[in-house]
Amino acid sequence: MSAKPTDKPSDKPTEKPTEKPTEERPGGTASPQAGGTTSAFLAACRGEKVDHVPVWFMRQAGRSLPEYRKVREGVPMLESCTRPEMVVEITMQPVRRYGVDAAIFYSDIVVPLKAVGVDLDIVPGTGPVVDEPIRTRKAAEKRLRALEPDDVRYVTEAVRGLVSELGDTPLIGFAGAPFTLASYLVEGGPSRDHRLTKELMYSAPDAWDALMSRLADIAAAFLRVQVDAGARAVQLFDSWVGTLSRADYVRYVKPYAAKVLSSVADLGVPRIHFGVGTGELLGEMADAGADVVGVDWRVDLAEGIERVGKGRSVQGNLDPTVLFAPQDVIEAKARAVLEAGRSARGHVFNLGHGVLPATDPDALARLVELVHSYEVG
Repeated sequence: MSAKPTDKPSDKPTEKPTEKPTEERPGGTASPQAGGTTSAFLAACRGEKVDHVPVWFMRQAGRSLPEYRKVREGVPMLESCTRPEMVVEITMQPVRRYGVDAAIFYSDIVVPLKAVGVDLDIVPGTGPVVDEPIRTRKAAEKRLRALEPDDVRYVTEAVRGLVSELGDTPLIGFAGAPFTLASYLVEGGPSRDHRLTKELMYSAPDAWDALMSRLADIAAAFLRVQVDAGARAVQLFDSWVGTLSRADYVRYVKPYAAKVLSSVADLGVPRIHFGVGTGELLGEMADAGADVVGVDWRVDLAEGIERVGKGRSVQGNLDPTVLFAPQDVIEAKARAVLEAGRSARGHVFNLGHGVLPATDPDALARLVELVHSYEVG
C-alpha cells in the first residue's frame, strides 16, 4: 500500500493558522505531532470507535521480507540504524506490501546505549554484546550519561523523512524498557537465567537504582526525540521482564517503567507497553502508565483483557508460529483473537511477539486482509 495523501487544511479559520491540528488522548494533553485525520490504530489505542480492527506487526520492518535482506546486505545492524535513508526504506517496506495501519520505526533497543558511549555491538546469531558489563553504581554513574537529541540526529532525520512518506499512517516510536536494557548491560549479552542481573537487583539496591534510573531517563529521552520529530505513538519493549515474579516486578522494575511512561505523558501520544512471558504482570504493566498493553500469545486474549482492566486498550496476540500453519488454521485462530478483542476498550491486532524471519510474506498479507475484513459492528 502506498502512503495515504496528507491532510487537507481546514476550511475553518483559526487564531494560529501555522499550528498543526491536534488529537487528544484521554487523560493526556494535545500533541502537535498527531495528524488531524482519523486513524483506526490511534482510535483503538484511545478506546474510540473504529470502522475496522487495526493491525500492525512487531518486527514487521524487515525480518521476513526479501526486499529488506537486499537493502541490508553487507550492512551491520547498528550501522543500518544510523543511515536515515535506509531506515526510511526499511520502515516503509511492510507498509507498502501489507497495508498495515501503523509503521514501527526501524531501529534497535540498544541504539541509545551506543549513542551515549556504551561499547557494544550486535553480533549476528547472538544479539547485543557489551564489551565491559556494568555491575556497580560507580560504573552506572560514570558510563551512562544523559541522552541528548544531538546524539541521535540520524533518528530525528529518519523520523521526519518517514512522516513525509507515511502521510496519514501513524509512525510508532519505541525504546527498550529499563529492565531489558539493564539485563544486557549487566550480563554482557543475552542470558537464559539472568542470574547476574537478579544478583545485582537483590544484593545491591543502590547500584540497581542508579542503573535503572539512568536507563529510564535514556529511554524516555529516546522516545521524546522520536515524538518530537513526528512519531504519533510509542511502545516500550520489555523483552526479558517475564523472568520476574510479580512481587519482584513491583519492587524492582515497575517504578522505572512508570518513570519512562510518565516522562512522555505530556506528549499526548498513546503509550504501549509490551513484554514477553508477562501473563502474571499484565495488570501491573497497565498500572505503570500504559494506554495500551501488549499481550503475548501465552495468555488467552480474553483473560489478558481481564487482567489489563477495562481502562486500557490491548494489543495482540496471535502466536507468530501460527503463520506456518495451513490457511484454515490461521484464519480460525485469527478470528478467535478478533472475537476476544471485542470485550476490550480498544483492540489493536498484532502477533504475540515479533515476526519470525522464515515467515512467508504472503501469509502476513492474507492475515492483514482477514483482519481488515472483520466486521466490528
